[in-house]
Amino acid sequence: MENDSYYIAMALEEGKKAGQKGEVPIGCVVVTETGEVISAAHNLTISRSDPTAHAEILAIRKATEASANYRLPGATLYVTIEPCIMCMGAIIHARFSRVVFGAHDDKWGAAGSLFNLANDKRLNHTVEVVSGVCAAESRELIQAFFKARRKEKKALKKARVINEGPG
Repeated sequence: MENDSYYIAMALEEGKKAGQKGEVPIGCVVVTETGEVISAAHNLTISRSDPTAHAEILAIRKATEASANYRLPGATLYVTIEPCIMCMGAIIHARFSRVVFGAHDDKWGAAGSLFNLANDKRLNHTVEVVSGVCAAESRELIQAFFKARRKEKKALKKARVINEGPG
């Protein structure tokens, strides 16, 4: 689909919102087969103290509410980072036609990197996966976030040592 980078750019904007809140900067948008954006969300796991508050789950919840249907056949989910196992499970249950993501996630990815749930023939639904759309931008967003976080932790640790003194 020629508009994939357009929608991933929207997901990147959502991811930036998450990062500004101190959340892991992952963003997601859900688009109908006619090209209508029916939901957008970003990670809120930390602020909600909810391990299920991933961008994809929140966007799926909004999309199913907007469409008054727990299934979204024909829809495409756009997300900055490859969905995890939980999110791919929800994507499959919601019957998305496509998933388009930016950067691969070698530690948690369930759309081809670590697992490939999207095309597991043992399941009753498969999902077309398009990867690498705006991958550099997606990777850069998340790497910058974690780099800054490590720098903050290092500064805090250093401040504690200075305040507490030796021994």
